Amino acid sequence: MIRVLLADDQAMVRAGFRLILSAEPDITVVGEAADGTQAVAAARRLRPDVTLMDVRMPRMDGIDATRRLAAEDPPLTRVVVLTTFDVDAHVYDALRAGASGFLLKNAPPEELVEAIRLVAAGGALLDPAVTRRVIEEFARSPAPGPVPVAVTTLTEREREVLQLVAQGLSNAEIAATLFVSEATVKTHVARLLGKLDLRDRVQAVVYAYERGLVRPGSR
Repeated sequence: MIRVLLADDQAMVRAGFRLILSAEPDITVVGEAADGTQAVAAARRLRPDVTLMDVRMPRMDGIDATRRLAAEDPPLTRVVVLTTFDVDAHVYDALRAGASGFLLKNAPPEELVEAIRLVAAGGALLDPAVTRRVIEEFARSPAPGPVPVAVTTLTEREREVLQLVAQGLSNAEIAATLFVSEATVKTHVARLLGKLDLRDRVQAVVYAYERGLVRPGSR
């Protein structure tokens, strides 16, 4: 059973999410929070597998709350950020804060459910539109500094896979591009995440662009 915490300052929004999730046999809502401060406290108390986190909330916004939860060792919960605003800064800040996914609130219910299952299983969710906005954000960023030493530990194939992950390709798409099996791609992804001390694919995307391993338009 996947345990979910709902964090949104609008009670009707929380009720809507609860209604959607109550229809799923493998998901249960264990708590609700009306602001970021409550979300952090509830996550520490309830230890949910996934927290659905609104961006704009009183007292503490969702990005700060996500940052605090991700800073716990080990992290208390995995966060999917939900917002009605697909603003570049929100996307970038949420992912840097440690979110494992980012969805707009107007996404279809089935996408929300799938996102929860994916993130609970250790995966990460980056909608293609969100990936594009991350790329656009880095297109406006100054040139990165020297390549980190950790990157030199990657094999040539692992670095190639990292570049493709950063461009938004799925494991299946990477496998087709490199003419290898999906299982091989999964192995490469797991190894490069371990070498770079990254939690998931979302962190890998941010890492690759921040370090200049991929530049916008390189695909």
